[in-house]
Order: sequence, then C-alpha cells, then structure tokens
Amino acid sequence: MRILAINGGSSSVKCRLDELTHCQSEPVPPLWQVHVESHENLESVLRSAPGPVDAVAHRIVQGGKFRATTRITPEVHAAIAQGAEVAPTHNQFELQGIGVAQKVFGAVPQVAVFDTSFHATLEPPAYVYPGPYEWLDQGIRRYGFHGVSHQYSSRCAAELLGSDSLRLIVCHLGNGASLCAIRDGKSIDTTMGFTPLEGLMMGSRSGSIDPAILIYLMRHRGYTADQLDRILNQKSGLLGVSGISSDMRDILQSDAPRAKLAFDIYAHRLCREIGAMAGVLGGVDAIVFTGGVGENCAPLREIVEKRFAFLNVKILVIHAEEEWEMVRECYLLLKGVFQ
Repeated sequence: MRILAINGGSSSVKCRLDELTHCQSEPVPPLWQVHVESHENLESVLRSAPGPVDAVAHRIVQGGKFRATTRITPEVHAAIAQGAEVAPTHNQFELQGIGVAQKVFGAVPQVAVFDTSFHATLEPPAYVYPGPYEWLDQGIRRYGFHGVSHQYSSRCAAELLGSDSLRLIVCHLGNGASLCAIRDGKSIDTTMGFTPLEGLMMGSRSGSIDPAILIYLMRHRGYTADQLDRILNQKSGLLGVSGISSDMRDILQSDAPRAKLAFDIYAHRLCREIGAMAGVLGGVDAIVFTGGVGENCAPLREIVEKRFAFLNVKILVIHAEEEWEMVRECYLLLKGVFQ
C-alpha cells in the first residue's frame, strides 16, 4: 500500500510517501519526501509525488469528538470544518489539503489522523475547566494537541528503554510547543487545552497568560476579539518578547537583551510546566525532547537536565516523525481494504 502523508503545521507543510506491506514500528526511508513553506502551492507539490498513491493521510489538529484515526467521509469533513473555529490556522488549511488531494489523486481513500486522539485517555480532572459546568456541554474542555508526535515519541522511548511501564514527559518543542505526561503509553495530562494557544511560550504564541489581561485590554484599550486573537497567536511568544524573530535559532544568535530575556522566559516556563507534569505523574522515568527546538537547542536541554538532576531522570532526544506515524496509522486503518 502506497500512502502519502500531508502534515500541515503552523508554519510549513511536510509530505511523505511510503510503501508498506506490513505494520512497521520504526520508519524506513521514504519513496518521496518534501518540506515546504505553508504558503507554497500545495497542488504543484502533490503533483510532484511519484505515483501511484493508494491512500492519503492528513494530520487534523482539532478532532473534536473523534477518538481514533478515521476515514474521511462527508460527515467527517463537516466535523473537521466545525473544528476550524477552535484551530483556524490548522484545520482550514487541512480542509484545503483534503480538496487538493482529491483533485490530484482522485477517489483514493483519505484518512484523518487527529492530533487530539492520543489525548482521548485524559480523565475529567485533567480535561474539565474550572468554569461553569455548562462549558463542558458546549464542548469547551481541554483537548490537547501534538498527539501524533507525542504518540510516536512515547512509543520510541518505550522501545529505547525496554519497558512499556514508564512515566514520561514528552516535550514537543517547535514553532508550536506542548508537553504531555504519559503513563504506560497513555496521555494523562498535557499543556495545550481547548485550543493550541494554551500552555508553553511558543514561537509567536503567548501560551497561558492571566485571562484578566484580555478583559483589561478590551475594556480600557479598545481591543477587539480579532485583534487579540492576532496578538496572542502571531505577535507574542519569542517574537513578541524579543522583537526579533519567532525562530529559536535567531534568538540564540542575537546579543540583544530582549532576545536573552525571551530565551530565559521560554526556559523558565518550560521548567515550570515540566515540574507540574512530574507532580501529576508522581515521578518521572524520562524526559523526552522532540521537534525542531527540542532536538536542536542544546542550551535549553542543558538547563532542563540541570534543574531536574535531583530526579535522576533520563534525558532522551527523539527525532520527530509525525509523517511516518500518520502513514502507520493510515495503514493500520486501511490494511483490510487492500488485502
């Protein structure tokens, strides 16, 4: 089965084509792979993939009610569109990707691999917000994101450490960033919530802030909801504090005081949230770093290792393989169709 994965992130698109004849745990060299900026023409990118393509897997950030990888039907497509209000940057692009893939590859099966599915194991104390209980009936709850990455990293960590009974904190650190507390392969807590905005400081997203700040800005500074949305998602984080860039590489290369401050805040927030996850788990066997920042920012890892040396915890770096995990999930769902 030749499966094409389309992974639309907040700043780029990654595509990968693999041919699978059986379920494999570790990635193999792909038949074709490309990484482009999200504004590039997706149709031309997909048409450059060597055929044939038997199925297409899409990473869908907001899965809402879906708790597992699902074949895309008109009903599923409508539900993904409904979730776009919560994750507009991602779901809207992913809906376009579904349409483009259908145009390029015809009526091949298309599959949604939901970022939220891995967090379906969260218990109510972790996913219910302490507001009016009616919020829950309105779908306002912690969903968690980066689930495809957290799932892959936790499985790899278990294989590396030779045990399925582990307490892990997976740090997916890229332009978007989140932590996941994982016990025995299952997500029990995570830093992102109702939207991908909650939690850690990120490239251009603020992460968690005092919500009263927003009320203040609306009442006394005349900000609209759209203006605040743009500030929190596109003008905050490393970019907002440093005034230089949302890219950690640029922050580390700069001697500007605000760039140093941005890095220090990022490290502080990361350590604080790791500590919280350790408390939820009741101890930690390993802290796993993945994603562009997690894998490549040694100074950040060194700070974490030093701060948590008292836990005698293992530090692992695992290369993010979201597209491979998507291919694998798609194969597991569709293998009966092609046999």
